[in-house]
Amino acid sequence: MKRGVGLICQAIALNIAVGLFILSRNDLEYSASSSPADRLLHLLKTRGPQLASDAGEYLGTTGEAARQQLVKLAASGLAEAKAEVRGVGRPTQVWHLTAAGHARFPDTHSELTVQLLQTVRETFGEDAIERLIDVRERQTQALYEREMQGVVGLKARVERLAQLRSREGYMAQCSEQPDGALILVENHCPICAAATACQGFCRAELQVFEQVLQAKVERVEHIQLGARRCAYRIAPR
Repeated sequence: MKRGVGLICQAIALNIAVGLFILSRNDLEYSASSSPADRLLHLLKTRGPQLASDAGEYLGTTGEAARQQLVKLAASGLAEAKAEVRGVGRPTQVWHLTAAGHARFPDTHSELTVQLLQTVRETFGEDAIERLIDVRERQTQALYEREMQGVVGLKARVERLAQLRSREGYMAQCSEQPDGALILVENHCPICAAATACQGFCRAELQVFEQVLQAKVERVEHIQLGARRCAYRIAPR
């Protein structure tokens, strides 16, 4: 049984790793092409809903030119405009990604990963799933701790973690709040399907962050609960 679980764990890990390689390659291709449409999709993914005027500023063009690009994305089913009341006056058109737009940012081999998880659960039981999560948690923590060697200070460690997570496809960013707390934001989850099928992955990641950063970490936004991103508030213990 242990050998069977181990082989399936290796298959899941390999499947995710291959998917992350493809995701990283896609990111490089995106950087090289940087078409207006791709840049707008990236803007909506990383910064959330936008006004056409703000999108135009991001593109270095006019709000009307950006609106025309957004209309094209809407015609392709990748974006949509919603009327929102912002202050006094008529409602404003705010542009969002659709589900199809979010799907342009890949989930690493999601169907196969979910099938493998279901196979583990059905064949070996829930204990095997927990073992798989534990193995991945230990491996991830060991990798991050190696990458953190020589990095001093909480802010520097959070910045390094954001770099590592971005390398893995999470489109991570970090910022400092007025009260001194640090915020780590992940605009994309490349293992979203696996995390939906087995929410222990999310729990394990939170524990890894606390151990690697040696800090108090609180998840304040969660994709699995309907947020557009995952965000973590990080403060000294």
